[in-house]
Amino acid sequence: MPNIIDELLNKESFTREDLIILLQADAVQRQQIYTKAAAIKEEYVGKKVYFRGLIEFSNICAKNCYYCGIRRGNKKVERYYLTEQEVVDAALYAWKEQYASLVIQAGERSDHTHTRNITSLLRRIHHETNGEMHITLSLGEQSEETLREWFDAGAHRYLLRIEETDQALYRKLHPNDKTHDFTTRLNCLYTLRKIGYQVGTGVMIGLPFQTIENLADDLIFFRDIDIDMAGMGPYIEHEDTPLWEYRDLLLPREERFNLTMKMIALLRIMMKDINIAATTAMQAIDPVGREKALKVGANVTMPNLTPVKYREGYLLYEDKPCVDEEADECKNCLEARIKLSGDDIGYGEWGDSVHFRGRRK
Repeated sequence: MPNIIDELLNKESFTREDLIILLQADAVQRQQIYTKAAAIKEEYVGKKVYFRGLIEFSNICAKNCYYCGIRRGNKKVERYYLTEQEVVDAALYAWKEQYASLVIQAGERSDHTHTRNITSLLRRIHHETNGEMHITLSLGEQSEETLREWFDAGAHRYLLRIEETDQALYRKLHPNDKTHDFTTRLNCLYTLRKIGYQVGTGVMIGLPFQTIENLADDLIFFRDIDIDMAGMGPYIEHEDTPLWEYRDLLLPREERFNLTMKMIALLRIMMKDINIAATTAMQAIDPVGREKALKVGANVTMPNLTPVKYREGYLLYEDKPCVDEEADECKNCLEARIKLSGDDIGYGEWGDSVHFRGRRK
C-alpha cells in the first residue's frame, strides 16, 4: 500500500487538504515529516543557528487579549519599563558576545512617549555598536509614520504575530473593539513589507476552539503573504486570563507540542529559506523543546538579556523557563543545547532571512 505521507511530501506544493492530512500524522508518520524538513533546512539555510538577544523592554500593554498574562486588565502584574541605559547595557553585552542581532519586545503601545523612546533607543544602540547590531522589533501595531521612523533609526526586522488567521476565532481571543481589530493587524503586516522590513509573523498552536483546519489555513496564510520569518509556539494557559475558563477544552500539552513541531516542519518544507524561531514556549512544555524544534526546521533562538529582576513581570503564559538565569547562564545553556542539536552558532553574523535577500535581488 502506498504511504500517503511520502506521497504528499514528494509534491511540489501542498493544498489545504494535504496540510490537514499532514497535521494529523501519527507518531510514526510525523518522523517522515521531520526528516524531510531537516534535509530542507540543511540544504537551504544550513546547519547554523542565529542568536537574537531578547530584551523584554516593558510589560505595560494597551491591549486586553484574552490569552495573555500581561494584558491590560490583569491587575496582578507589577508593571515595569526599562531605562534607556538598561537596554543599551544589554545591547552592548550582546555586541561584545558577537550575537550581532537583538530583539526588542514589549507590550503593545502606540502613545507618543513610548514610540519616541524606542526611536531614541534605536539610534543610541546603532551609534554605540558602530551599526553592527541588527535589530528586530516586536512592538505591535503602529502607524506607518512610526514604523518608518523606527526603520530609519536602525530597525531591520519586525515580528508582528497575527496569532490566528481565522477572523471568527480571532474575535474569540480578543475584545470586539477597535483596539483589537483583525484588519488593522493584517494591514500593518503589509505596511511593514512596503517600508522594507524583513517581516515576520506567527500563531499560537493548540488554542481553545482552534481546529486542524485553522492551522492548515495559518500555514497557507504565511505562504500567501510571503513572510521572511516566523515565530510560532504552543498555546500555554495562564490563570489570570479569560481563556483560563476554557482550559478543559485544551489538548494535553504534549499534543500541543507535537502539533507545533509539525507546524514548524511543514512551514520549513513549504517556505524553504525563511527564518524560523525555536521559541521559549517549546521549552516550557519539553525540557529539550528548543533543540527538538531546531532539528525539524527552526534556525533562530533567543537568549534572554532582560535584567533578571524584571523577568517575573513578563510572564505571557505559565511555566515560562529561564526567568532566573543571568545573561551568561542563558548563553552558556543555549550554546550547549545547540551543540546537542547538531547545529553550529552563527556568531558575528546578522543571520538575515535568505528569503528576504532573494526578494531584494
